[in-house]
Amino acid sequence: MTTIPTKMKAWEVTTPGPIETNPAPLHMVTKPVPQPGRGEVLVRILACGVCHTDLHVSEGDLPVHHDHVTPGHEIVGEVVKLGPEASRFKLGDRIGVPWLRWTCGVCSYCRSGQENLCPNSRYTGWDHDGGYAEYVTAHEAFAYRIPARFDSLTAAPLLCAGIIGYRAYERANVPEGGRLGLYGFGGSAHITAQIALDQGMEVHVLTRGKDARQFALELGATSARGAYDLPPVPLDSAISFAPVGEIVPTALAGLKPGGTLALAGIHVSDIPSLNYQDAIFHEKNLTSVESNTRHDGETFLKLADRLDIHPEITEYAFSDALAALRYVKKGDIRGACVLRIGESN
Repeated sequence: MTTIPTKMKAWEVTTPGPIETNPAPLHMVTKPVPQPGRGEVLVRILACGVCHTDLHVSEGDLPVHHDHVTPGHEIVGEVVKLGPEASRFKLGDRIGVPWLRWTCGVCSYCRSGQENLCPNSRYTGWDHDGGYAEYVTAHEAFAYRIPARFDSLTAAPLLCAGIIGYRAYERANVPEGGRLGLYGFGGSAHITAQIALDQGMEVHVLTRGKDARQFALELGATSARGAYDLPPVPLDSAISFAPVGEIVPTALAGLKPGGTLALAGIHVSDIPSLNYQDAIFHEKNLTSVESNTRHDGETFLKLADRLDIHPEITEYAFSDALAALRYVKKGDIRGACVLRIGESN
């Protein structure tokens, strides 16, 4: 039987600000191990992915929802305690704890299958302490079983980068055998590229990082150019993972008539004014992506298992969370960064 300590190590955001500053906005502290409430489980964390949203929370791009919050929402861990009325998982089960922590279940959006738009929704690592810690609680109804194919470090980025990338891919309306553009090529985009390539799509990557462009070509992209370049051919669909609104006019210009551009970021800087005739006419579509539903998560994890989607990861020690976030901010990363926190298979 696993012995649960009373205290744990965790990172928390003190005063949001640039991640490069000294002192940094994120500090490691010792705090009590949380206790699971009704319908919740306590999870001993094995690994936690480092998402660009964690950077937005730490730097203050997103408003503070929970003082001194512990970031992290790509969590893989072991169930070590069940709260009252929790019965979905057994002690020792390996589960994933994602960005979407809870929705109300009664609003019109929840009742119509659009729980990602629930106005009462709560998020791991923003509204509630997340995975840059040794333990976390999660609502059992919002956690996922991790396919046995994936080890814990590899599975972690699937829980946000993968799920959000999948929803963005669906929102982008990529036609069968179509041409897909990906703007930015970090954790989410490189997983989305694998989905598209495995399903016979032609992928074109547009991103600022030279290393990221080379990585895209290694994965099978047809072309890889600068973020503000036009693709070599008109695109049926495009997804922007870059938190940069200035890319939008260029991305729209790269679309064929009738094409769709999906913006996948939770935070994007202001979009410049658009000329209707040049940017939107010819029935081009511009849409955003807000979070995900549990159906998205379950569908994507089954697809990733079937297609053997494997994120490329750079492993960091738990104590090196700041270094990982600084690397993510550079925007020229190879795949995704993951913190090793507990013993991981």
